[in-house]
Amino acid sequence: MVNSIAQVIFWLAIAALVYVYAGYPILVYLVSLIFPKKIKRAAFEPQVTILITAYNEEKAIRQKLQNTLEIDYPKEKLEILVASDGSTDQTDEIVKEFAKYGVKLFRQEGRVGKTVTQNNAVEISTGEIILFSDATTDYKFDVLREILPNFADESIGCAAGKLIYVDNSASNVGKGAQKYWNYETFLKESESRACSLIGASGCLYAIRKSAYRPMYAEACSDFLICTLVYEQGLRSVYEPRAVCTEDTNRQTDKEMRMRVRVISQTFTDLWRNRKMLNPLRSGFYAVELVSHKVLRYAVPLFLLLILISNAFLVRSSPVFEMIFLLQIAFYLLAFIGWFFEKMGAKIGVFAIPHYFVLANLASAVGFYKFLRGERYATWEPIREKNEEREAVSTFNQTV
Repeated sequence: MVNSIAQVIFWLAIAALVYVYAGYPILVYLVSLIFPKKIKRAAFEPQVTILITAYNEEKAIRQKLQNTLEIDYPKEKLEILVASDGSTDQTDEIVKEFAKYGVKLFRQEGRVGKTVTQNNAVEISTGEIILFSDATTDYKFDVLREILPNFADESIGCAAGKLIYVDNSASNVGKGAQKYWNYETFLKESESRACSLIGASGCLYAIRKSAYRPMYAEACSDFLICTLVYEQGLRSVYEPRAVCTEDTNRQTDKEMRMRVRVISQTFTDLWRNRKMLNPLRSGFYAVELVSHKVLRYAVPLFLLLILISNAFLVRSSPVFEMIFLLQIAFYLLAFIGWFFEKMGAKIGVFAIPHYFVLANLASAVGFYKFLRGERYATWEPIREKNEEREAVSTFNQTV
């Protein structure tokens, strides 16, 4: 009896895991091929605001503004607005140095968090299209020329660009993040063609100002924005030709903190907008939300059920014994990868198991914090500064 129950749990958990990582990607890809939603791209040159939200980014903001000023777009149609969330370092003073080039500073007093600062900055912006950016992100010079033609299609409310993670140190966490993001990029491309994006990269996405809706302080704004756009009958699409780069985290603890925060915020967004999880209300968009977010974040539960049920079945057949040993070996590789990182070693073979366990542990911790009622409105910048960042001025010629 116990073995029978364990087998049911084991195979159901395996099926759920396979669906999350293989079944859903195949499903959304096939839908994108059979029922593609076209985009009527055309020349489009509206007033644009590039909104850079920052908190204590004195190490990055100068290079960011230099990079932004190199973007190919008519200066009379471009507003560069830095929204400083009560920065206490030299961020504001550095931004003021660029006033002669037309850069504007909006200072949000009181340290209210990125989302509220962003809400208030959008109100005073002059652009028909608002392009959101982080202070640590570098853009290719033609980013606006590539992303704006999507808005010639009146059904498009938001367009997200392609983020390329850079890790010149070749760390295990960096390699894992790059491979994970390549997988996510494939899903974004398919979701964009099949229906609509369910989330954008916060460092590069544009939205019609008329479609922007103020968000609550603890929102994961770059995730929630796509749902708010979809509720208005508009689509969010992926534009791979609009490119930006950003340094990865290179340490487990920093990547963990970032992912826990984002996942906890996303759980809040999913709960507060749970009506969108109903396919009768939101169609295939609900399938995307449930498959890409809800079930993805449930993977730690599936993994735990597989391990425990497999432990009960290990003596019942050589197959179950082999699967159990493979699981143990995989988690051991992840631990070794973490250990070598602490020792300063970089061994690529451990990158995938290391990052897989890190990401799923972050999902579990993020869900726990969400259940405890912990909410994130403000946070400290944790991304490590790459010592070679000052040389990124060659980005526009090399990407």
